[in-house]
Amino acid sequence: MSTTSHPTFYRRYVTDRHTLPLRARVGFTLAAVAALHLLAFALLATALAPGAQPLALGVVLTAYAAGMKHSYDWDHISAIDNTTRKFVSEGMNPASVGFAFSLGHSLVVTLAGTMVVAGAQFVSGAFEDGSSANHVLGLIGAGVSGVYLLVLGLYNTSISVGLARGRSTAHQHSAVGARGDGAADDGGWGLVSRLLRKPLQRVRRPRDIFVLGFLFGLGFDTATTIGLLLLTVSASLAGVPALALLGLPVAFTAAMTLCDTLNGLGMMKLYSNALTQAGTRRRFNATVTVISAVSALFVATITLGGFFHDLLGLEDPATTALAEIDLGQAGLALIAVFALVWLRFWWVGRREPGTASST
Repeated sequence: MSTTSHPTFYRRYVTDRHTLPLRARVGFTLAAVAALHLLAFALLATALAPGAQPLALGVVLTAYAAGMKHSYDWDHISAIDNTTRKFVSEGMNPASVGFAFSLGHSLVVTLAGTMVVAGAQFVSGAFEDGSSANHVLGLIGAGVSGVYLLVLGLYNTSISVGLARGRSTAHQHSAVGARGDGAADDGGWGLVSRLLRKPLQRVRRPRDIFVLGFLFGLGFDTATTIGLLLLTVSASLAGVPALALLGLPVAFTAAMTLCDTLNGLGMMKLYSNALTQAGTRRRFNATVTVISAVSALFVATITLGGFFHDLLGLEDPATTALAEIDLGQAGLALIAVFALVWLRFWWVGRREPGTASST
């Protein structure tokens, strides 16, 4: 193949990959998650050799549990849910949003952990609260996540307004006919929606959110947890092989990608749901979109409040209170809300007249 044909070949490859059946793309994504688990197990196996420290197993399991815990932070859930909603509104079936986001997010952890294992002692300074590196990276992570969630929240609010009003153009009617979810309808917020698309234009595919996930991770909330864990293990378990120590960030990544991938797939299913009745389906998607938009704006307000509090050294009670909020595993509550909404509308749809005949 000639050199001049490479760009054409690449474009064709990318196009073909995104036109694969949804089941195939889901399979590839889950296979990548499984590969991360196998890699973590292989690295852990180096610590199970005769004479190695058996405590390494418990430490790696702790890192895995930490990855699962962090995947349910509200910023994770909100970023994945609202990005998935954006792609669905554009007629896509995004199978790897959660995987790409968490892979980029945990890359910060992996790089930091690798440097610690390699003996780069200066890295520990970045983990310490109050250090210059920690402060700067925290501002970058908070600024990017806050602005991105704010734009996404407003964008999805414009869509939810349109879904609630039931308005659509001829093009949007055709989109509803094709997908049956009313996702493209932005109603009276049409101008706002078009303006908000501008800053989101570079997020065209699920893989694009990998970079955003990495920038989110620079806040060092995840890196602090796993970094301190690595430093503790390095100091207390001198007999644990270096490869086994590398299993810590990999196990953390495997757990996070598993949970975030399942969350992304679940939200894709919700937004392109299979409820039978068109009216129920429209009300359901409007409700879920409102919840996602509100959650994004809520997290954006908290994040940006803390961002300006730290950046400008503000002492007012409002930004001080926002900076002290720890959402932690609040994303679990958000997932529970989505599940309850789906169950309610599924039950209502089952009871509507004509459901049996239409199935």
